[in-house]
Amino acid sequence: MMEVRLQAQEDEITLLKSSLADALRRIRLHDQLLPLLKQQLIAGVYTGWLNGCTTESRACSWKTSTASQEWKRKMRSRRKMKGSTRRRHSIKMFIRGRPITMYIPSNIQNYEDLKMEPPSERLELDWVYGYRGRDCRANLYFLPTGEAVYFIACVVVLYHINNRTQRHYRKHTDCVRCLTIHPDKVRIASGQTAGVDKDKPLLPCVHIWDSTTLVTLQQIGLGTFQRGVGSDSGTFLCVIDDSNEHMLSVWDCNKGTKHAEVKTTNEAVFSVDFNPSDSANIITCGKSHVYFWTLSTGQFTKKQGIFGKYKKPKFIQCFVFSLTGDVLTGDSEGNILTWGKSAADVKTLGKGAKETFQIMRQTRAHEGSVFTLCNLQGGALLSGGGKDRKIIRWSADLAPERECEIPEKYGAVRTLADVDGEELLVGTTRNAILRGTFSDGFVAIVQGHVDEMWGLATHPSQNVFFTCGNDKQVFLWNAEEHKMDWCTTLEVEYGLCADFSPVGSVVSVGLSTGRWLVLDLFTREVISESTDGNEQLSVMRYSPDGSFLAVGSHDNFIYIYSVTESGRRYTRFGRCNGHSSFITHLDWSKDGKYIMSNSGDYEILYWDIAGGCKLLRNRFESKDREWASYTCVLGFHVMGVWLEGSDGTDINALCRSHSERVVAVADDFCKVHLFQYPCPKLKAPSHRYEGHGSHVTNVCFTHSDSHLLSMGGKDTCILQWKVMGGGGGGGGGVGDSRERLASASASASASASSTSTSSPEPATT
Repeated sequence: MMEVRLQAQEDEITLLKSSLADALRRIRLHDQLLPLLKQQLIAGVYTGWLNGCTTESRACSWKTSTASQEWKRKMRSRRKMKGSTRRRHSIKMFIRGRPITMYIPSNIQNYEDLKMEPPSERLELDWVYGYRGRDCRANLYFLPTGEAVYFIACVVVLYHINNRTQRHYRKHTDCVRCLTIHPDKVRIASGQTAGVDKDKPLLPCVHIWDSTTLVTLQQIGLGTFQRGVGSDSGTFLCVIDDSNEHMLSVWDCNKGTKHAEVKTTNEAVFSVDFNPSDSANIITCGKSHVYFWTLSTGQFTKKQGIFGKYKKPKFIQCFVFSLTGDVLTGDSEGNILTWGKSAADVKTLGKGAKETFQIMRQTRAHEGSVFTLCNLQGGALLSGGGKDRKIIRWSADLAPERECEIPEKYGAVRTLADVDGEELLVGTTRNAILRGTFSDGFVAIVQGHVDEMWGLATHPSQNVFFTCGNDKQVFLWNAEEHKMDWCTTLEVEYGLCADFSPVGSVVSVGLSTGRWLVLDLFTREVISESTDGNEQLSVMRYSPDGSFLAVGSHDNFIYIYSVTESGRRYTRFGRCNGHSSFITHLDWSKDGKYIMSNSGDYEILYWDIAGGCKLLRNRFESKDREWASYTCVLGFHVMGVWLEGSDGTDINALCRSHSERVVAVADDFCKVHLFQYPCPKLKAPSHRYEGHGSHVTNVCFTHSDSHLLSMGGKDTCILQWKVMGGGGGGGGGVGDSRERLASASASASASASSTSTSSPEPATT
C-alpha cells in the first residue's frame, strides 16, 4: 500500500511539474503578444469611430458610450452575417483531471453533429505465436487428428504438425493455466486463472469442450482455479485450485456439478490425477509431499506417502502410473521413485494400523529435477530433465534404453508428448515446442519470447515483422509462412522499441540503457550503434523518405539523426527539447518536415525538424497537417479511443492502417480494439477482441493492411489477426479519411439548426 501511495504521489508531482511548465510557457507567450493585441484592439475601435462620425463632429464626439454601442452594433451585424458558418475551433478532453486542448481541422464544419460508427472492417484470429512453458507443466498433448494441443495467454491452440495449420479455442476470458485430455481423445478440459476486466473481477473456471467442433460442453467453477486438472475414465473431473488450502474437488463432467471437495495442503501442489485402474483413488503431489486420496460416498480420506530411509526431496514434480498399478514420481533430486502399497506394520504402529504407501525403489535418472514423465505403449517410460536437458527412454523395469540432450537455447525439458512411439513433442522452459526423435534429433516447431515484450515493427514492403522484449531476444518473423526467420540475443541490454527503415534492409532497435542499434536483416550484424542519454528509449521512427531517424527517450528529449547510405550511416542532426516528461509516441508528417509527439504527462507537441528541431508554439497551426503514420495515442483524430474516466495509461499503443480507414488500439485490459479512422468524438464505438492474458503493449498493421499484429506483455504472446471486409488492404484509401470526415461534417451541418452554438476564437497557445 505504501508503494502504491508513493507511486501515486510521484505521478501527481510529475503532473504538477508539467502543469507549471505549461503555465510558464503560456505566461511568456501572453507577455509577448499583449502589446500587439492592444494595438490591434485600439486600431479596430478607432476605425469604428472614424467610420461612424462626420468630419465636423469628430472633435466633439468622444463619448465612450456612443462608441461602445456602435462597436457592439457592428459586431452583432457581423455575427448575423456569419450565421451558421460560425464553428468551434477546439475541444477539450480531460485525463486525470488535466485538460488537453484538441484543435479541430478546417474541413470540419460542425463537430457536435459528427456521428461515429464502428468500422466495416473486422478482425479474425489467424495465428498464435508462442507457447507457455516457462511456468506451466503437463500442458502439451497430441491428438489422433494429428494436432498438438497447448495453450498460451487465453487461447488453447490446436496445431496440425504436418499441415502447419492452427485452430483455436477462445472461450476463456483470462490466462489458461492447466489442461488435460479425456481418455476418448476428443474432450478437453482447460482451466483459467482469476482475473480482472477493468474493475470487474473474472471468476476462475474450467471449460470442458469438444476438440472437433470447439463447442463448449460444460463450464464449471470453484472460485480460484489455476492449476492441476486431471480426469478419470470419463465421468468425473478432479481439480486443484490455487487458494491457500489448495482445494481438491471432483466434478461430474456431464452435469457440471460438484461431487466432493476437500482441503489438501498449504504447500504448492503441482499435479493431480485419477488412478486409471481405480477411479476412487486420486493422487496429488507437490512441495515435499505425495498424497494418496480415496473417495467414497462423497468423502475423502488421505494417506501420505512415506519416504522412510530415502531422502525427502523438496519437490515432487510429476507422476505417472505404471502398467502394474504402481505410482512413479519424478522429484527435484533427479530421482524416479516407485511407490506401492505396504502391509500394515502392526509391530511398530500397534493394533489397528492400516496399510501405507511407501517407496519400493529409487532410480537415479537426471542431474537436477525430473520435470516430466510420460508413458509409452508397451510400458516404456520417458523422463525429461531440468538441469541436464536430457530426454531418457526407460524400459518397463526402469532400465535406461536411449537418451538425447536438447540444445541449451531451448531451456530445460518441461513436458513430453508421444506422437507415434518414436516421434516426440517436447515443451521447454524457454517457451519452445520441439519435434523429433532420438535418432534424428529435435527441431523447434513453435518458439516465442520468454519475458515481457514491447517492441514491434512491420516491414514496409514484405510480410515480415520484428519483435524485441525484456528477455534480450530479438526475432524476425514471417507473417505469411507463420514461422520465425531468425533470432539473436543481445549481450547486456534488452530491446524496447524498433522500426524498419523505408528501404527495408535494416531495422533500428532502441534499448533499455539509452543505446540503440541498427541491424542488417540479412546478415543480422550490427551496422551502426549510438547512445543518447542514459535512460531507456521508448520509440524509434524513420521519416517517410528514410532521410531522418527520430529517437524518443525517457530523458524527455527526441534525438534526430540524418540517415544516408540506405540506412547504414547515421549523423546527429539535432535534438527536440521541450517536453516535461518522458517521450511515449511520435509520428512524422507526410512531407517529412514535422513531428508530432506525446509524453508521459499527456502533452501533445509539434516540432519543425527541417527548421532546426524547433518547438512550434502555436499548436493551432498544425491542425490540418497530414501525418505519414498515426501512433500517437493523444490527438484530435483519435480522441474517440479513450473511455470516460481514463487515467492516461489505459491505452498503451495504437496504429492507423496504411489505408487510413481504421485504427487499432492496444489497451491495458488485455483487449484489442478496432475503431474507424478518424474517430474524433469521445465514446466512439469499436469492435473489441479478446485473446491476450496480459496488458497489450503494441499493435501494428502489415504493409498491405491484410493483417494486424498484437503483442501481449507478460503473456509473451503474439496474435496475428486477419483484417476482414472494408475493401481489403492496400493504400488506395489514403486521403479518404479527410474526405469522409469532411463529408460527415457537411451532412451534419446541412441537417443542423442554423442557430447552433458557437465557441470563442482559439487562443494561440
